[in-house]
This record gives sequence, structure tokens and C-alpha cells, in this order.
Amino acid sequence: MASQPLAVIDIGSNSGRIIVVRLTKGGHLEILSDARVGLRLMRDIDSSGRLSAQAEERTLAALHDFIAVAAGSGADRTIALATAAVREAGNGPEFVARLRQQTGLDIRVISGDEEARLAFSGAVNGLPVDHGMLVDVGGGSLELARFRARRAVQSWTLPLGSLRLTDRFLSGDPPKQGEATALQEHVARTLRDAGVGGLREDEKLVGTGGTIRNLAKMHRATVLYPIPRLHGYTITRKALRDLVVRVVSRRLSRRSQLPGLSTDRADSIAGGALVVQAVLETLGAPEVTVSGQGLREGAVYEEAGQGIPATAEVRRASITAIASRFTTWDSERARRRTRIALSLWDEMRPNGEDAREALEHAATILDVGRSVDYYRRWEHAAEIVVSADLYGFSHRSIAMIAALIVRAGNRRTSLETYSTLADARERRNLGRGAVLLALADEVERRIPKGSAASVTQHTGKNGVVLVLPVPHDWVPVELAGRFQRVFGRELSIEPGNGGVARDALTLR
Repeated sequence: MASQPLAVIDIGSNSGRIIVVRLTKGGHLEILSDARVGLRLMRDIDSSGRLSAQAEERTLAALHDFIAVAAGSGADRTIALATAAVREAGNGPEFVARLRQQTGLDIRVISGDEEARLAFSGAVNGLPVDHGMLVDVGGGSLELARFRARRAVQSWTLPLGSLRLTDRFLSGDPPKQGEATALQEHVARTLRDAGVGGLREDEKLVGTGGTIRNLAKMHRATVLYPIPRLHGYTITRKALRDLVVRVVSRRLSRRSQLPGLSTDRADSIAGGALVVQAVLETLGAPEVTVSGQGLREGAVYEEAGQGIPATAEVRRASITAIASRFTTWDSERARRRTRIALSLWDEMRPNGEDAREALEHAATILDVGRSVDYYRRWEHAAEIVVSADLYGFSHRSIAMIAALIVRAGNRRTSLETYSTLADARERRNLGRGAVLLALADEVERRIPKGSAASVTQHTGKNGVVLVLPVPHDWVPVELAGRFQRVFGRELSIEPGNGGVARDALTLR
């Protein structure tokens, strides 16, 4: 059973946000609603270090809207957090006190260390990465957290936010080369002075926050790419360098027209892009993987007392949570199909643990496609896989699952649509796995509901013989042909009789 809806409000230096979520029994985070309002609080701190009355008015209006969103989604509790701009403002305590009085929200100003910890917890939870560095570029500050074995071991909060550095260094439109260089040298020097070491060989850089997500969205708009979601998207250092040139070289009026750029970030994206590039260069990171989660999601996990599970656990819980949203999904059938598919895989022994895991998840989630249209269930299941809020998967893994499902449903379908992220060996294994998935699905559909369908396996010299617990002769001619093409062995079927148990499937 899922938890009661919980709302989390983030009063950030650049924008205010709310998410309303609930956690499933397996720990999958389901977003029920969200909203975002540009606040620009970092720019409303005057020369005396105080937040202005206008900033308070904008924040109050945003909070009233967020309260309505929370109520509309049935949230029974709201957590409200304020970060760098409010934390640093000389009148921050009075600012928060007035907002509390006028909204009834228990707003809490969090420290830089807590901000880094929550950002790490939210961002890393849903990605398949064990060791690395988390970077969160906000409007006022930059948070970093080094982690090992999915546990934070050190964190930093530095005054390197996109709005802060834009206002300090970038006065030209477009920014002059000297301004951009000075900004990046300042970032690199600040990182070194803070003792932020470079990435180790086994570490990856994970990025979160609106600036990094917007950069990912802009880059994705320039390439053909099979996965529509940003969570898990990877940008190489070279691609980021090219994107920074495109962003920084344009005047504000032209920059705002760049595909993928959020309109209200046009005036700060140049500074933010330069910060992100400087971080990659200074840490020696070859790429950055984007997380769609961050501080707000981290607050949810912390409130629930949930740590960061192993990625395999996250993946299985996520697949089950997505599948259970669909009325056509039957957990018993899914488990049985998965067991048959994996037994067939282990008997035929194709290489590739990644392809085997893709087969497991494809067999589990397949039936969701029937909720859209039975006759195109394979295609629709694949579309759901690439579009759903699956966590714990790389984009490559998601593409492999989708490619396997599509190919299982139609041998004439090209694998290229979804498998461009896989290499040639992986594509061969996906072709084999697709045949086994199609076979497992056909077998499972012929087993009476409630039967265990345990699998024992043997192979013979002349090919593979399936002894099935079905009451009639079944000859899958098309599947047998596909099987022989990919495995080079004949496939034949015998109905279960004699000493063969009605709930057993035997390969010999």
C-alpha cells in the first residue's frame, strides 16, 4: 500500500517549487502534482543584505498557490524548506516568521550541509551509480557531495550559484570572453580552496537542479534520441563545451529562442552553464549524468526514514510500481512469465547479464500494453517503458528493455529505434532475448491460472523440445522459425502427458 500524499515546498534562491508525492510499499516515489514559480530571491537581497518587501510578496503569493496545489492533491502534510537566499539574508528570520504567520506553514531554513545531504539523497536514489560526486547548481549556492557505496562521505556548500555569479561577473550582452573566463577561474579556484578533489577512476558525476536539467533539455533538443525523459540523461564534457559556446555567444534576445531553454532562465543560463562546465573541467569528469530528483525528493525519503537501497532493488520496485498502475497487469501472470523467460535464457545461455536483466523486466511489465490496445500491446508496452518514471535504470537499460519488447512482438520490427544506445553484441543478445520473451508469453498464456509452471530443463542433440502443460497439440510455426534463426537449433513442442505434471514445463 502507498503512503499518504506528502507535499514538499522548496523556497529556492531562483525559484519556488512544490511536489506532492506518495511512496509505494517498495519505496518507489510517485509524483501526484507539482508547480514552479520564479522567485529570483538572490537578486532581491539589497546592499544591506536584506530581502526586499517585493521578494516577500512574491514568495507569499507562491506559497498560497502551493498550499492550494497540496490541498487539491490530498496531501495530509506539508514540509516547507528555504535555502541559500533566505539563509544568507540579514532579515531571513523575520522574513520566514512573517511567511509562517500568513500561511500557517512551518517553514524551516536548512543549513548548507543539510541542503547538500538532501540533494544527494534525492538525486542518487534513482540512478544506477555507486560511487561519485553529486553537484547541485542553485541560484545562490553550489552543493557538492562525494559518495561511496551510495553513502555520502563528504559535502560542500559554496557561494557559486548561477544568479549570484551571473550578477557578479557577466555584465555584457552577450558576455565578453574575459568575463566568462573570470567566472570559470573563480569557480575552479573556489573548488580547489575548499578541498574538493577530482573524480577517482571509479566515480561518476551526477548533476541535479534546474540549471543542469535545463542544459540537458537543451542538448537533447539538438540530437536524435530514443528516451524522452531527462532523468538519467548523460552529457559529455565535449558536448557541454559546445553547448556553452552556443549559449554564451548569443545576446539575451537570441538566447531565449534556443530550443529547450525555459524562458525564465534565459538571463541566468549563461552563468549557470559556465559554472557547470567549470565543475566538470576542475573535477576531471568526462560526463555528467542528470538526475530528475533532488532536494525535494530527498526530503521525502528522509521523512519516510528510507535510506538509499541497492540499485537492483530500486529497479525491481520501480518496475512493479509502474506496472501495478494498470488494470491489465496481473502479478501472478507476470511472475510466471518472468520465471519461464529466465529459465529459457539460462538454458540457451546467451551471453550478457545486462540483456538477461532486461528480459526479466520486460517479461514483468509486458501486460501494461494491453491497457492501451491488445493488438498493439508490444509497441504500447515499449512506449510506456521509455516514458514512465522508472528509477534505478540507465537510459541504455531502458532502451534495451523497450527494444526487447518491440522485437518480441514483431520480428520484422527494427531494433534501431530503441537500441541505438546498445553495441552490436548487445543487439544480438536482444534479438535472442526477444524470441525467448515471445515464447515465454505464448507458453504462459496456455497454462491454467493458478498453476505453478515450474521449469526443468534438458537439451538434446537435435534441438530443443518443450513439454507443455496444455491439453492440446500446439505448433508455434512462426516462433519455431525465429528460434532456429537466432539460436541455430530446432524447436519442437509436445503436450504434457504421461509422467509430465500438468503444472510443469520441461525443456529437453
